[in-house]
Amino acid sequence: MSDESKPGARPDRWADLPPMESWPSPSAPARTTLAAAAAAAGRLWGSGPVAERSPARTVAPSPLDPGGTRYPHRVHRVLREQFPLTYDPLLRAWVLSRYADVATALTDARFTHGHRPGDPPCARTHVDVDEAELRSVTARTAHVLARRIADRPQADLVADFCHWLPSGTVAAALGVPYRDMMRLVRGRAAAALAGQCTGQIAVREKALASFLANVLADPDHARDLHTAPPGQLARAWTESLRRDPPVQIAVRRTAAEVRVSGGTIPAGDPVALLIGSACRDPERFREPDRYDPLRDDPGQLTYGSGACPAVLLAGFEAEYALRALLDAMPRLRLADGFRPERTGLITRAPRSLLVRPGG
Repeated sequence: MSDESKPGARPDRWADLPPMESWPSPSAPARTTLAAAAAAAGRLWGSGPVAERSPARTVAPSPLDPGGTRYPHRVHRVLREQFPLTYDPLLRAWVLSRYADVATALTDARFTHGHRPGDPPCARTHVDVDEAELRSVTARTAHVLARRIADRPQADLVADFCHWLPSGTVAAALGVPYRDMMRLVRGRAAAALAGQCTGQIAVREKALASFLANVLADPDHARDLHTAPPGQLARAWTESLRRDPPVQIAVRRTAAEVRVSGGTIPAGDPVALLIGSACRDPERFREPDRYDPLRDDPGQLTYGSGACPAVLLAGFEAEYALRALLDAMPRLRLADGFRPERTGLITRAPRSLLVRPGG
C-alpha cells in the first residue's frame, strides 16, 4: 500500500488545499443536519464495486478512503447516487459530487475563496497576453522537445515532454535563452516569473499528460487528430479535461446559506467540490467514462465566465504538443503492454506515459 492510500495519510499534493487547521468546523445547524442525514441514509456501502455488502456501512464514503488514489470513481458514484450532500470528517468540509451542484458552486458568488477566470488578478494578467506570440513560442518549444526524443527506442512522455513543455513555454514567452530556459524549468523559477495565472504549471503538466494518454490509447484518434483543424483538436482537448480533470477536488466556502440537491449548506462552511465526480455524472454526460473526442454533449465544467491566460495557454500546449510529437514521430504509439495509470487524490494524472517513438 502506498503512503497516499494509507488511512489518514496526507498526500504530497495536499499542498493544493488550504491547511485543514484553517478550515472552520461545521456550524451547529450543520452538525444537526449531518446527524439526521446519517441516521436517514439507510444505504449500504462496500469497499469494492458499488453493491450491498456485509457488514453494512451507513456512513457516506470519503474521497480520502484507502484506494481512492487509484480508482476514485466507485466512491464518486456512491456519493452522487446516495449522498449528494454529506459532511466529510477527513476533509472537514461538506462534499458536493453532482454536476449541477458543482457547476453552481464554481460560478455562484455565494461560494467564495476560489480563483475564477475573469477575477481582477486574472483579468489584469490577461490584458498583457499576446495570443499570437503565445502560439508561436508554444509551437517552437513543443517542436524542440519532440525532436529531442524522436530517435530514442523508448521514451516517457510525462518525464521527457509534459514535464518540460508548460515551463518551457512560459520561459520562452519571457524571452529567456534556451540554455537558461532549461535551468529555469528545473528550478521551477518560470512559475514565479510568470505570475498568478500562467504559473499554473503543475496543473498544466497533468492535464497535458492525460490528454496525450487519452489520444494515444486509440491509434485512430491520434491519426485523425494529427491533421485535424484547430476546432476539432480543441474539442478533443475539452473532452479530455472532462473525462480526466487534472484537479479532482476544489475547495470553496459559503458566504450565505445555499440550497443544493441533498439539502442546505449553512453560511460560512467549507465545501469540497468533487470535480472528478461531476465530470462523470451520467445525468449530464452520455457514457461518461468513455473518452470521445467527437462528443457532442457540452463540455467540461467552467470555473467562471471570464478569460484566463492559464486556460488559454494550456489549450495551445495541447494542440501544438500533439502536432509536434506526431510530426517528429508519425508512428508514435504506446509501448508494448503499457497502459497509463492515473493516480492522485487532489490532482490526478498518469505518472508515466511510455511510448515507442518509432512505432
